Amino acid sequence: MTDPYEKLLKKAYSSITERTESSERFVVPEAKAYVEGKTTVLENFADIVGKVRRDPDHLMKFLLGELGTSGKIDGNRAIFNGKFEIQLIKAIFKSYVDDFVICSECGKPDTRLVKDDRVTLLRCDACGSHRPIRKRKARTEPVSENLEEGQVMDVEIQSVSKRGDGVVKMGRYIMYVANSKPGQKVKIRISRISGSIVFTERAE
Repeated sequence: MTDPYEKLLKKAYSSITERTESSERFVVPEAKAYVEGKTTVLENFADIVGKVRRDPDHLMKFLLGELGTSGKIDGNRAIFNGKFEIQLIKAIFKSYVDDFVICSECGKPDTRLVKDDRVTLLRCDACGSHRPIRKRKARTEPVSENLEEGQVMDVEIQSVSKRGDGVVKMGRYIMYVANSKPGQKVKIRISRISGSIVFTERAE
């Protein structure tokens, strides 16, 4: 006959293990996007919204602000005006999750946004902590709609492309910088502009 205490202990341990695994499995679905004409289509926008449990309009507003463009929600998809590198979109989603979803105290996603006067707070239902949503720093690189070939400027790498080049989003442009990593500041010269794609070379 199994000891009642031992049975309860095993049951409690099993429950704790299940909750821990569930927490560790919190992974935002990988963004699936493709360029269609002059737009970029994020085909699994609804899946991502469902996972992070946030208002679709709130997430869309954040994406549009970070991409510096306009767009709309179309059923399960989100459509952005302009051609955008998938790695940049993934980096923006990560920023959103870090700022608006994950608790900075316990690291769990069991949070919700609440208003306290004019301040938006991230309140955690798992540990009870709360913090104000931090304001994102303004981008340091210049945003220009009139980039020219031969122009020299300092930029900060934001993400990495599939080919391994550094990526900088500047207004409606996507700039590629070879042999660079996210967070690195480099001086570049624009060698060629093709639509919204900017190719560069080191100016040092």
